[in-house]
Amino acid sequence: MVNEAFKRYQQRIQNLSAEDLVLNMGPQHPSTHGVLRLELITDGEIVKEVIPHIGYLHRCFEKHAQSMSYQQTIPFTDRLDYLSSMNNSHAFVMGVERMLGIDKEIPKRVEYIRVLVCELNRIGSHLIALGTYGIDIGAFTPFLWCFRDREHIMGLLEWASGARLLYNFIWVGGVFYDLPVGFEERCKEFVDYFKPKMTELNQLLTDNQVFINRTANVGVLPMDVAINYGCSGPMLRGSGLKWDLRRVDGYSVYPELDFDIPIGKGEMGSVGDCWDRFKVRIDEIAESLKMIEQCVERLQKELKRTPDFDPRAKLPRKIIPKAQDYYMRAENPKGELGFYFIADGKTEIPKRVKARGPSFNNLSVLPAISKGAMIADVVAMIGSIDIVLGELDR
Repeated sequence: MVNEAFKRYQQRIQNLSAEDLVLNMGPQHPSTHGVLRLELITDGEIVKEVIPHIGYLHRCFEKHAQSMSYQQTIPFTDRLDYLSSMNNSHAFVMGVERMLGIDKEIPKRVEYIRVLVCELNRIGSHLIALGTYGIDIGAFTPFLWCFRDREHIMGLLEWASGARLLYNFIWVGGVFYDLPVGFEERCKEFVDYFKPKMTELNQLLTDNQVFINRTANVGVLPMDVAINYGCSGPMLRGSGLKWDLRRVDGYSVYPELDFDIPIGKGEMGSVGDCWDRFKVRIDEIAESLKMIEQCVERLQKELKRTPDFDPRAKLPRKIIPKAQDYYMRAENPKGELGFYFIADGKTEIPKRVKARGPSFNNLSVLPAISKGAMIADVVAMIGSIDIVLGELDR
């Protein structure tokens, strides 16, 4: 199969006409958000075809996972989409807990702590997506604002876990440590501080006519194409489909929380264009703030901390699931992150672990939506996909 694909690629390059120009964008390019090489076949400023080349950041995650115990693998899940480490480990841990059959025994306080830190991390990930997208288009101020506000989230997560980026906080059966005293109050302060900042960001960027001109009706992704390519997250919802695994699968305590699922509506152009994908992320931040408020309220009232509460009480001494194949998926900031496990029932080390990163499928649709676009619009399309190469190459 690989040879066939390579032969088709060679044939395509050999059949170029005299007017065609092959232009390399990356792998060291400020707008590719990582070591991604895009081979553009252009006719002047018009892009005839985009051929993505990946694999520059391969770090053998799946091989690591097959040579370590389940608990030892959690720091490596953090390094997939390193901008949303909490969400990565949450998905992995839930899969292991379900294989062990202890998912219903996890204390409610632990579940709410997990959702709280994951939603904080989701806002942090989206802020990077929005800020870097602004700088891709040429808007410098939103980039600085988004990083300024993300710093508050990183401070909170560092307070809870001791790390700023790669947390190793959510463990099989519990969490590394209970929330520090005063954490819930600081979260409320952050929400009160951050809501007016989002209004300012919308005024500066979302409703900015220059930004709208650069993103509306650009990179239109029809819903059927998004589904056929396996797109997920804001890429899929931006095309108008209400598909969110927090609702569809109802994992953890998400069924107990009140939140909406934003979708693209084509307000400024066509449904599924770059502006719609950007707007879905903006709206998702507002929904995450609502969830954070609900989690904080419950953690302060009915699930209040007590001196005898042990967040590691349900940690198994040995993690040896029954022999089985199991797939667990969760809604990450970028889409559906899935882990496929094969356990042999004899050892703590899984026989096979396969990670399904949303960035891979989301990037694979780029050649389909970029035909006939301008070179400058390809930059807008890449930014609207919001890829992280650590997860894409694994």
